Amino acid sequence: MLDLFARDQARDDQLILVDGLDRPCGTASKMEAHRAGLLHRAFSVVLVRQGSTGPELLLSRRAKGKYHSAGLWANSCCSHPRVGEQVVEAAYRRVQEELGLQAQGLEEIGAFAYRAVFENGLTEYEYDHVLVGACTGELCPDPTEIADTRWVAQDVLAQELADRPQAFAAWAYMVLSLALAHLCPGAGPV
Repeated sequence: MLDLFARDQARDDQLILVDGLDRPCGTASKMEAHRAGLLHRAFSVVLVRQGSTGPELLLSRRAKGKYHSAGLWANSCCSHPRVGEQVVEAAYRRVQEELGLQAQGLEEIGAFAYRAVFENGLTEYEYDHVLVGACTGELCPDPTEIADTRWVAQDVLAQELADRPQAFAAWAYMVLSLALAHLCPGAGPV
Protein backbone atom coordinates (compact mmCIF):
# COMPACT_ATOMS: atom_id res chain seq x y z
CA MET A 1 0.00 0.00 0.00
CA LEU A 2 1.26 3.46 -0.88
CA ASP A 3 2.36 5.32 2.22
CA LEU A 4 -0.22 8.10 2.57
CA PHE A 5 2.26 10.14 4.58
CA ALA A 6 5.23 9.86 2.20
CA ARG A 7 5.13 13.53 1.13
CA ASP A 8 4.41 14.87 4.63
CA GLN A 9 7.51 16.58 6.06
CA ALA A 10 6.08 16.26 9.59
CA ARG A 11 5.21 12.56 9.18
CA ASP A 12 7.73 11.48 11.83
CA ASP A 13 6.51 13.94 14.46
CA GLN A 14 5.13 12.48 17.66
CA LEU A 15 1.65 13.85 18.34
CA ILE A 16 0.39 14.66 21.81
CA LEU A 17 -2.55 12.43 22.67
CA VAL A 18 -5.12 14.12 24.93
CA ASP A 19 -8.34 13.36 26.74
CA GLY A 20 -11.57 15.27 26.20
CA LEU A 21 -10.29 18.13 28.39
CA ASP A 22 -7.03 18.47 26.42
CA ARG A 23 -4.95 16.85 29.15
CA PRO A 24 -1.94 14.95 27.74
CA CYS A 25 -2.22 11.17 28.07
CA GLY A 26 0.53 9.87 25.80
CA THR A 27 2.07 10.21 22.36
CA ALA A 28 1.72 8.49 19.01
CA SER A 29 3.24 8.85 15.59
CA LYS A 30 1.26 10.98 13.17
CA MET A 31 0.50 7.90 11.09
CA GLU A 32 -0.66 5.85 14.09
CA ALA A 33 -2.86 8.67 15.43
CA HIS A 34 -4.64 9.13 12.11
CA ARG A 35 -5.00 5.45 11.26
CA ALA A 36 -6.35 4.55 14.72
CA GLY A 37 -8.40 7.75 15.14
CA LEU A 38 -6.71 8.80 18.39
CA LEU A 39 -7.66 12.16 19.95
CA HIS A 40 -4.65 14.46 19.70
CA ARG A 41 -3.76 18.12 20.16
CA ALA A 42 -3.80 20.37 17.10
CA PHE A 43 -4.06 24.02 16.20
CA SER A 44 -5.55 26.14 13.44
CA VAL A 45 -4.25 29.62 12.64
CA VAL A 46 -6.30 32.34 10.96
CA LEU A 47 -4.23 35.26 9.70
CA VAL A 48 -6.04 38.57 9.29
CA ARG A 49 -5.25 41.87 7.59
CA GLN A 50 -7.16 45.09 7.17
CA GLY A 51 -8.71 45.33 3.72
CA SER A 52 -10.45 48.26 2.06
CA THR A 53 -13.86 47.17 3.40
CA GLY A 54 -12.77 45.65 6.72
CA PRO A 55 -10.90 42.57 7.94
CA GLU A 56 -9.77 39.98 5.41
CA LEU A 57 -8.84 36.41 6.34
CA LEU A 58 -6.15 34.36 4.63
CA LEU A 59 -7.44 31.02 3.35
CA SER A 60 -5.28 28.15 2.11
CA ARG A 61 -6.26 25.40 -0.30
CA ARG A 62 -4.71 22.12 0.76
CA ALA A 63 -2.19 20.63 -1.67
CA LYS A 64 -3.34 17.79 -3.94
CA GLY A 65 -0.82 15.44 -2.31
CA LYS A 66 -2.16 15.82 1.24
CA TYR A 67 -3.21 12.55 2.87
CA HIS A 68 -6.73 13.88 3.49
CA SER A 69 -8.85 16.88 2.51
CA ALA A 70 -6.65 17.51 -0.55
CA GLY A 71 -7.80 20.43 -2.67
CA LEU A 72 -10.21 21.78 -0.04
CA TRP A 73 -10.08 25.28 1.40
CA ALA A 74 -9.20 25.76 5.07
CA ASN A 75 -7.88 28.39 7.41
CA SER A 76 -4.41 29.93 6.90
CA CYS A 77 -2.38 27.17 8.54
CA CYS A 78 -2.94 24.13 10.73
CA SER A 79 -0.78 21.49 12.33
CA HIS A 80 0.17 19.79 15.59
CA PRO A 81 2.50 20.96 18.37
CA ARG A 82 5.48 18.75 19.02
CA VAL A 83 6.08 17.10 22.38
CA GLY A 84 7.34 19.80 24.77
CA GLU A 85 6.18 22.62 22.48
CA GLN A 86 3.44 25.06 23.48
CA VAL A 87 0.55 25.56 21.04
CA VAL A 88 1.33 29.23 20.36
CA GLU A 89 5.03 28.48 19.85
CA ALA A 90 4.14 25.73 17.37
CA ALA A 91 1.75 28.04 15.53
CA TYR A 92 4.45 30.65 14.96
CA ARG A 93 6.79 27.90 13.68
CA ARG A 94 4.25 26.40 11.26
CA VAL A 95 3.12 29.76 9.80
CA GLN A 96 6.75 30.33 8.81
CA GLU A 97 7.20 26.77 7.48
CA GLU A 98 3.92 26.55 5.55
CA LEU A 99 3.41 30.12 4.36
CA GLY A 100 6.83 31.81 4.55
CA LEU A 101 5.27 34.56 6.70
CA GLN A 102 6.07 35.85 10.15
CA ALA A 103 2.98 35.63 12.36
CA GLN A 104 2.40 38.50 14.76
CA GLY A 105 0.26 38.76 17.88
CA LEU A 106 -1.21 35.27 17.73
CA GLU A 107 -4.01 34.95 20.27
CA GLU A 108 -5.94 31.79 21.13
CA ILE A 109 -9.66 32.53 20.77
CA GLY A 110 -11.13 29.12 21.48
CA ALA A 111 -10.81 25.37 21.13
CA PHE A 112 -13.05 22.48 20.13
CA ALA A 113 -12.88 18.77 19.42
CA TYR A 114 -14.00 17.24 16.15
CA ARG A 115 -13.84 13.87 14.46
CA ALA A 116 -13.88 13.28 10.70
CA VAL A 117 -13.53 9.91 8.95
CA PHE A 118 -12.14 9.99 5.40
CA GLU A 119 -12.64 7.63 2.45
CA ASN A 120 -9.00 6.49 2.61
CA GLY A 121 -9.52 4.98 6.07
CA LEU A 122 -7.89 7.78 8.04
CA THR A 123 -9.61 9.56 10.91
CA GLU A 124 -8.89 13.09 12.03
CA TYR A 125 -9.80 13.31 15.71
CA GLU A 126 -8.44 16.54 17.11
CA TYR A 127 -8.68 18.87 20.05
CA ASP A 128 -8.13 21.97 17.93
CA HIS A 129 -6.88 25.28 19.39
CA VAL A 130 -7.87 28.26 17.22
CA LEU A 131 -5.49 31.22 16.98
CA VAL A 132 -5.94 34.56 15.23
CA GLY A 133 -3.23 37.09 14.41
CA ALA A 134 -1.56 39.28 11.82
CA CYS A 135 1.49 38.62 9.67
CA THR A 136 4.36 40.26 7.85
CA GLY A 137 6.60 39.19 5.02
CA GLU A 138 6.09 37.83 1.55
CA LEU A 139 3.61 35.00 1.13
CA CYS A 140 5.56 31.98 -0.16
CA PRO A 141 3.52 28.80 0.46
CA ASP A 142 5.16 25.38 0.71
CA PRO A 143 3.72 23.54 -2.34
CA THR A 144 3.69 20.20 -0.48
CA GLU A 145 1.25 21.77 2.01
CA ILE A 146 -0.64 24.46 0.10
CA ALA A 147 -1.91 24.59 -3.48
CA ASP A 148 -3.30 28.13 -3.36
CA THR A 149 -4.06 31.03 -1.03
CA ARG A 150 -6.42 33.97 -1.06
CA TRP A 151 -7.43 36.84 1.17
CA VAL A 152 -11.20 36.95 1.66
CA ALA A 153 -13.39 39.68 3.14
CA GLN A 154 -15.32 38.54 6.19
CA ASP A 155 -18.79 38.96 4.63
CA VAL A 156 -17.75 37.07 1.48
CA LEU A 157 -16.30 34.25 3.61
CA ALA A 158 -19.47 33.98 5.72
CA GLN A 159 -21.50 33.63 2.52
CA GLU A 160 -19.13 31.01 1.05
CA LEU A 161 -19.31 28.92 4.22
CA ALA A 162 -23.10 28.98 4.00
CA ASP A 163 -23.36 28.38 0.24
CA ARG A 164 -20.47 25.95 -0.43
CA PRO A 165 -19.57 24.00 2.72
CA GLN A 166 -18.32 21.09 0.57
CA ALA A 167 -15.46 23.31 -0.67
CA PHE A 168 -14.00 23.46 2.84
CA ALA A 169 -12.12 20.96 5.03
CA ALA A 170 -14.06 19.32 7.88
CA TRP A 171 -12.68 21.62 10.59
CA ALA A 172 -12.80 24.84 8.57
CA TYR A 173 -16.41 25.79 9.28
CA MET A 174 -15.86 25.80 13.05
CA VAL A 175 -12.42 27.46 12.88
CA LEU A 176 -13.53 30.20 10.51
CA SER A 177 -16.81 30.75 12.37
CA LEU A 178 -14.88 31.28 15.61
CA ALA A 179 -12.55 33.72 13.83
CA LEU A 180 -15.43 35.66 12.28
CA ALA A 181 -17.23 35.86 15.64
CA HIS A 182 -14.02 37.11 17.26
CA LEU A 183 -13.50 39.77 14.58
CA CYS A 184 -17.16 40.86 14.54
CA PRO A 185 -18.58 40.44 18.06
CA GLY A 186 -22.35 40.61 18.14
CA ALA A 187 -22.73 39.82 14.44
CA GLY A 188 -24.38 36.49 15.21
CA PRO A 189 -23.50 33.01 14.01
CA VAL A 190 -22.26 32.31 10.51
